[in-house]
Amino acid sequence: MRISMQNIYKAFGTNQVLTGVDFELLDGEVHALMGENGAGKSTMMNVLTGLHKHDQGTITIDGNETYFKNPKEAEQNGITFIHQELNIWPDMTVLENLFIGKELKSPLGLLKTKEMKALATQQFDRLAVSIPLDQEAGGCSVGEQQMIEIAKALMTEAKVIIMDEPTAALTEREISKLFDVIASLKKEGVSIVYISHRMEEIFAICDRITVMRDGKTVDTKAIPDTNFDEVVRKMVGRELTDRFPKRTSKPGETVLEVKGLTKNGVFRDVNFSVQSGEIVGISGLMGAGRTEIMRAIFGLDSFNCGEIWLNGKKTAIKSPDQAVKAGIGFITEDRKDEGLILDFSIKENMVLPSLYSFAPKGIIKEKSEKDFVNLLIKRLTVKTESADLAVGSLSGGNQQKVVIAKWVGIGPKVLILDEPTRGVDVGAKREIYQLMNELTERGVAIIMVSSELPEILGMSDRILVVHEGKISGELRSDEATQEKIMTLATGGQ
Repeated sequence: MRISMQNIYKAFGTNQVLTGVDFELLDGEVHALMGENGAGKSTMMNVLTGLHKHDQGTITIDGNETYFKNPKEAEQNGITFIHQELNIWPDMTVLENLFIGKELKSPLGLLKTKEMKALATQQFDRLAVSIPLDQEAGGCSVGEQQMIEIAKALMTEAKVIIMDEPTAALTEREISKLFDVIASLKKEGVSIVYISHRMEEIFAICDRITVMRDGKTVDTKAIPDTNFDEVVRKMVGRELTDRFPKRTSKPGETVLEVKGLTKNGVFRDVNFSVQSGEIVGISGLMGAGRTEIMRAIFGLDSFNCGEIWLNGKKTAIKSPDQAVKAGIGFITEDRKDEGLILDFSIKENMVLPSLYSFAPKGIIKEKSEKDFVNLLIKRLTVKTESADLAVGSLSGGNQQKVVIAKWVGIGPKVLILDEPTRGVDVGAKREIYQLMNELTERGVAIIMVSSELPEILGMSDRILVVHEGKISGELRSDEATQEKIMTLATGGQ
């Protein structure tokens, strides 16, 4: 399927998002679409699939001018969109999610459950995924939910698949398997639009790249004809020196110590400590228990035994409220369901954990609150016209900045970052890394869970690797390599 979008314009109210975008997709190619958060990448694909109606411009498919009324019509015509924000129904089973709206039924209207399970198992085997089909989807990790979405798209027999940050929540092993699937789809003539901020992936699997900036197409090139620095310069409109800023803070006293933390069937005998001014990276495969350990420390989930010590004192943390009062912040990997209240404004989300500090006598000091929010918006360069806009109206990367801002705002002693740069562009990533450095310079102890090995290697002072619910090894930053981390993550020595 060959797609051409020419001179596309789209505005939401007074906010002009697309201003004359051009994009071309060829048969059987993997085409990268890159740009900073808010550049208009997802909006352009939403226009193509009929979610948004464009204001101006032309869309042709296989030479015919074509406009879809809605995403379902686009899917019926062979174009499937795997969105960055997952469309999972948490109270339904994995199988029900895979076939929602596309259930197989007998002439009498009875579900062909056995046939659906066989098709689902076939796609899961293709992706090397092992998730029980009768499990509630809400009980799956974000990475598992992502694989469910990918499997769902593969079952549509699409001619074009749009993937928006498909690997953001996946581990190296799952990413490798997805790349194998993309290669086989390409051989079958399926075209892929690949939206990602992970530069290594773009250069590994894509044929061409289109770069967008501020709602416009900057350039389209064959991958062999460009390089990392040129792409970054076109994305951000400036040179971006040093991908990972140099770590200068020196670890001080132990702030957080975890002793023998165990949750039956999830993780066991977890022991580690974090010092002030230190970044401890947590690596491991999906399902290894990394996030579950962090949730237990923050009081979101219970555990069977073990101790948590803060500043040399044993602490009982049984709820997030107690964790916040103790000086612990937690930036969750699931920003949509756990990190933000999408209908609330940017301001309301940012002040939520520290609201009482603005209302010591029950009355909110509006000027102090406004100054606090504006400072955070400026510091984290959140792209918005107003702090009063609903946070759900922001791009995914800017939503992530709001999540980080609200926890930075409490002045934490310990900050847990679970996939802090998921879905964030290369320029914004560096801003987050610089903020992490600033926090550690002030003595904040940071725990960073990440599936991106370059990020783990580039920002950690020490690296802990989790395998099957247990810490399988610890590496200093000066001795760590991707190979050593993966060896420990897969149970090796």
